[in-house]
Amino acid sequence: MSELFAPVAGFGVTFSTMFRKVTTEEYPEEKRPTQLRFHGRHQLNRHPDGLEKCVGCELCAWACPADAIFVEGADNDDESGQRFSPGERYGSVYQINYLRCIFCGLCIEACPTRALTMTNEYELADNNRADLIFTKDQLLAPLQPGMTPAPHPMVEGMDERDYYQGKVTGATTAQQDWVAEHEGKGETA
Repeated sequence: MSELFAPVAGFGVTFSTMFRKVTTEEYPEEKRPTQLRFHGRHQLNRHPDGLEKCVGCELCAWACPADAIFVEGADNDDESGQRFSPGERYGSVYQINYLRCIFCGLCIEACPTRALTMTNEYELADNNRADLIFTKDQLLAPLQPGMTPAPHPMVEGMDERDYYQGKVTGATTAQQDWVAEHEGKGETA
C-alpha cells in the first residue's frame, strides 16, 4: 500500500496549504511598520548645535563592499570662523549610489563618529537612474529646534572631544548671532 502512495507523497505539503486563507498585504494603501533595526535609507546626523558629525574620514567608503559611497573631505576654515564639523575636516562631497548599495550596514559600523546611520525609510524606487544617487543635501538630517545651520563656529570654550562626549546641548546665542550676521553676505553654504 505504501508503494501505491509513494509517488504522490511529495504533494502532501501542497495539499495541506492549498485551502488555507491567503494573507494579502495592501502595500501602497496600508504600510506596515518596519522592525526597529531595519536597514533603510542612510542619514548623515548632526550635533545638537547644527554642526555635522561627518569629519570626512572616508572610512565608510572604504568599508563599502559594493563601492556605493563617495566621500571627499575638506578642511574647516577657522580663520573665517566657518566650520561644518567640530573636527579638522568635514565631508564636502558625500554621495551614496542606491543602485549599488546592498544595505549591509558595514558603513555604519565603520563610522567612528556615528555620523552615518540608517533610517526606516524603504521607498527608494524611481524611474530615473540619476535620481538614485543621493547627495549630501539629501542625506543630511533636517535641522531640529535649537540647531543653527552650518557653517558656524563651535561653541566657545568647547573642543572636538566635548562634542563627542555630548557636552553640547544646542546652539548658543553667539552661534545664532554669527549665522544671522553672515547670512546676508553669501558666506554660508
